[in-house]
Amino acid sequence: MNIRIAYRAAIAAATAAALVSLSACGGDDEATATPSTFSVAGVEVVKDQKLHDLLPEKIKKAGEVRVATDVPYPPFEMFLKEGEPALTGLDYDLGQAIGAKLGVRFRFTPQKFDGIVPAIQAGKFDAAMSAITDNKERQKVVDFVDYSQSGSGILVAEGNPAKVTTLDDLCGRKAAVQTATNQLDLLKEHQAVCTKTGKGRIDIQTFPKDSDAQLALRSGKVVAQVLTKPAAGWVAKTADGGKTFDLAEDPAAPGGYNASPNGIAVSKDLPQLTDAIQQALQALIDDGNLVHIFNKYGVASIAIKEATRNAAVD
Repeated sequence: MNIRIAYRAAIAAATAAALVSLSACGGDDEATATPSTFSVAGVEVVKDQKLHDLLPEKIKKAGEVRVATDVPYPPFEMFLKEGEPALTGLDYDLGQAIGAKLGVRFRFTPQKFDGIVPAIQAGKFDAAMSAITDNKERQKVVDFVDYSQSGSGILVAEGNPAKVTTLDDLCGRKAAVQTATNQLDLLKEHQAVCTKTGKGRIDIQTFPKDSDAQLALRSGKVVAQVLTKPAAGWVAKTADGGKTFDLAEDPAAPGGYNASPNGIAVSKDLPQLTDAIQQALQALIDDGNLVHIFNKYGVASIAIKEATRNAAVD
């Protein structure tokens, strides 16, 4: 199943209710003035002239970085209001924070996901931020600055009454998952571990949609739901004002199970831009602002501790 389609289905209802509380926004019609500061998640990001000097002359002259993004894909990219161009989301906020550090605007434009990399190759965009998995195949045509590690996570009821922290805690118990997903494969693969430990196999309850699995969790029919970790964190943060679900955190898998890096894709024709973005991202890591941005969307644990480049694990 297309993971982006499944992901959207998982959190569409929660997203509509949550967007009212998000303040950072933008779009194709936003002002063209170059930002000197950007406020997000209670912190202010300011321009670093040394980082600005790293930019290629083309970007300095334009005062902006043209960024492609596939909207919606909560919590990474969303429309602030349906039918209007203004954007919000983790990628949008992070892009504006990096832009503020560099003293240029990150101008986001919606683009279908499968057309993002070709559009960068064609020179339509300088970069892309759209929860793009950094893999070796894509590295042949774009460079990545990695900013998160994300895989599968565990959603539990508020307060975690079943005390679920790891996949092992699901052994001998009922767990919900969407059909035809990587998360279903993950649970099936873990059955051997459950059998070996003598705790009993996971009673896997499959559902056609993640929202159906969450209904089962709400009603106590299962002790947890396994889905992508960013989706789990966003649902926990936004469903019923954050009062219904929690995100279980396995300290051995901070980015989630089978986590892979997500990166900012940058045109290979702009190596100076890649360098500048990497250093600006590292600055946001060092001053703690990156975690603040991720925490705004309920996924602080998937933020990386070092701005890596082309760190694909495939």
